[in-house]
Amino acid sequence: MRFKTYLGKETRHQDIVSCVAWNTTDEVLSCADDHEVLIWNLVTNETTKLLTLPNDLFPTDIHIFPRTSTAGGIKKQLGGDVFVITTTDGKFHLINRTGRIEKSIEAHRGAVLAGRWSHDGTAFVTAGEDGQIKIWSKSGMLRSTLASNSFPVYSLAWGSNSDQILYTLSRSLVIKPLQPNSKPLQWKAHDGLILKVAWNPCNNTIVSGGEDCKYKVWDAYGRILYSSHANDYPITSVSWSPNGEMFCVGSFNSLRLCDQTGWSHSLDKPGTQSLFCLEWSSDGTQVAGGCGNGHVIFAHVVERRLEWKHFEANVRGRKTITVQNVTSDLMENLDFRDNIIKVSFEFNHLIVVTSTQCYIYNTRNWNTPLIFDLKEGNVSLVIQAEKHFLYVDGQGLYVYNYEGRPVSNPKWPGMRTDYLNEATVTLSNDTVAIRNKGDEKVIHIFDAVTGKYAPDGKPFSHKMEVLEVALDQCGPSSNRKLAFVDKNKDLYILHVRATPNSLKRTMKLGVMMHSIQWNDNSNMLSALQDGKLMIFYYPAVVFVDKNLLTMTCMLKEDSDFGKNPKILSFVGNHVSIRRADGSLVSSAISPYPSVLHGYVSSHRWDDAVRLCRYIKDEALWACLAGMSISYKDLKTAEIAYAAIKESDKVECIQYIKKLPLKDLQTSEMALLSGNAREAESVLLAGGLKFRAIMLNLRLFKWDRALELAKNGNHVDTVLAFRKKYLEDLNIVEDKTTFLQLAKEVEVNWNSVNEKIEEEYQKEKTMTSTTTATARRTSLIL
Repeated sequence: MRFKTYLGKETRHQDIVSCVAWNTTDEVLSCADDHEVLIWNLVTNETTKLLTLPNDLFPTDIHIFPRTSTAGGIKKQLGGDVFVITTTDGKFHLINRTGRIEKSIEAHRGAVLAGRWSHDGTAFVTAGEDGQIKIWSKSGMLRSTLASNSFPVYSLAWGSNSDQILYTLSRSLVIKPLQPNSKPLQWKAHDGLILKVAWNPCNNTIVSGGEDCKYKVWDAYGRILYSSHANDYPITSVSWSPNGEMFCVGSFNSLRLCDQTGWSHSLDKPGTQSLFCLEWSSDGTQVAGGCGNGHVIFAHVVERRLEWKHFEANVRGRKTITVQNVTSDLMENLDFRDNIIKVSFEFNHLIVVTSTQCYIYNTRNWNTPLIFDLKEGNVSLVIQAEKHFLYVDGQGLYVYNYEGRPVSNPKWPGMRTDYLNEATVTLSNDTVAIRNKGDEKVIHIFDAVTGKYAPDGKPFSHKMEVLEVALDQCGPSSNRKLAFVDKNKDLYILHVRATPNSLKRTMKLGVMMHSIQWNDNSNMLSALQDGKLMIFYYPAVVFVDKNLLTMTCMLKEDSDFGKNPKILSFVGNHVSIRRADGSLVSSAISPYPSVLHGYVSSHRWDDAVRLCRYIKDEALWACLAGMSISYKDLKTAEIAYAAIKESDKVECIQYIKKLPLKDLQTSEMALLSGNAREAESVLLAGGLKFRAIMLNLRLFKWDRALELAKNGNHVDTVLAFRKKYLEDLNIVEDKTTFLQLAKEVEVNWNSVNEKIEEEYQKEKTMTSTTTATARRTSLIL
């Protein structure tokens, strides 16, 4: 990936271009020290003058009102109705789209060095040479003075939720919350004066550049993620792409494109002198920059490369993609009438989004794509699954099938689509999961076909903020699992469509995890743990037998991964990892777990056992044990547990196999998986209330057992077992209910044993009746 830069033959400005801003994806505003404000049309390549500032006004910054505003709780598309220019005379000026100055406000003593609208468009912040930072209303009324410092503030940025301000303070960076009396976070960031900062709302990451000739990447807590080598000249501008996947860095005759982790994609050396300002277009494909020699430089991202199995797609130009089949060396050139905005290549389909249309290519036919028109050309994200794909624009989130037909439009009140990215949106064949930016503890889970909440009509709420989400891609919707990483770097797995009787909806898989990825054709999960690759062959085993989890994991320690790697894909038995320096590392895993998943999904249990016996791998046997318990296949479970020497589980399974009723077996299997609530519900649904009472007595759930017994004739049974329990432990009864019933009900063990024997006889009768019914049914068939 690299920039393709464009410079006009002649300078349109006669002095330093201090600031630029995108009005639309095809229109740019530029301000310079020659007092001119120009409009650049990238379609017609024409430049027109919007207005001329008074001779005593020298612009320092320009910012257009956010395209998507939620001011007053109502989402509005405002385009570039109004923009703000800050100047060296201590004022900022509100200007409408016709170029008329609506209002000029005295803001600071000395120059106003920076001015930024909040992401939601409800406030405006300015910083000046006097060291003060002030918050203003949308109409230009002063709300508060956020900070007063002894050093000029050269640059600032809003936090992701518009509730914090990041600003420069000599060699330090400061994050100041808007709440009164809140403590700021300050740290030394550079060895020289810091000139520019940027804070991306999608990935919540900061980039800074200064006179020490370095640019650095930080997280929201001031911890450094990347530090560049010293460049030849001071860093004069930095800017994030809207989706947080890239950022660009400007210096003297230098323009650099970087990945979000900090490493450099490309370096251009245009003859522009210093680049004082860089701004990305809203579609994340273009950059405009203000130059010291009066030029405005434009750069377009080209040569983006995507891979899917033996296919490789390369974005060669603004309107051209080349697709190559590396096994046959066949090459296809795809041309488009509009600029390419987004490209995604997975599940044998290439999705190409231009400024007006969406093209769907199948790998079997590159000549006749399916095409549909977009509601808005500002697409920021494309996610694919086997049967559907979704895209996100400024208006909403849309799920389509690969025939180009709309499927659903998931949404919730207050949804901000400009904050959605690959880490916070995930898609499977039947489910869409989205992390809420407003409350990062909440995950919205929708049915992909209907667009409604699944399964219980409300979102899932975690105890900590969620950083990354991922849905598995295989199996029935009833077994859909969601893996997510929270703020503590703990990895959890969520049973999306768990039954109401299931207690274990969320289970913890590991700690210090990041960058998770599900396999494309089986429900294996890959994750990076402190620079090590971990593969969970069957992560759902924690729902049936969490003791098997460590046996079903593979940990691969490899120094080649380096620091801060990221998993790009997990296809087949290959994991592709991007290192912090940008290089790709491919890591192979055993192909047998994937084969085992295939056998089990098609209920070929004999083949699964045969595979495990042939390979003789404990991890495979452990996976098979967990799978057979999940599918309630007792025969296979007994074989698998015996192979991994779990004798207690083998004895338990043998006991279950001898039980006379199917409901009893199902209940005991649920109990073996640790799900007592489901075990009880199965018994009650099958009319086995006595067994449900005895189940609760085995688990020492005395109150629940008594509650069930009161509706029958087994109160004395519960009291008898309670009394024996207390006598064995030499404990005095302390439960008021049991003390009261002990006075009213006489406990006689002979009577209790007779009732128990009578219940067992009833079960035998039910067994014989069930068997006779089954025989009659088979004869009729």
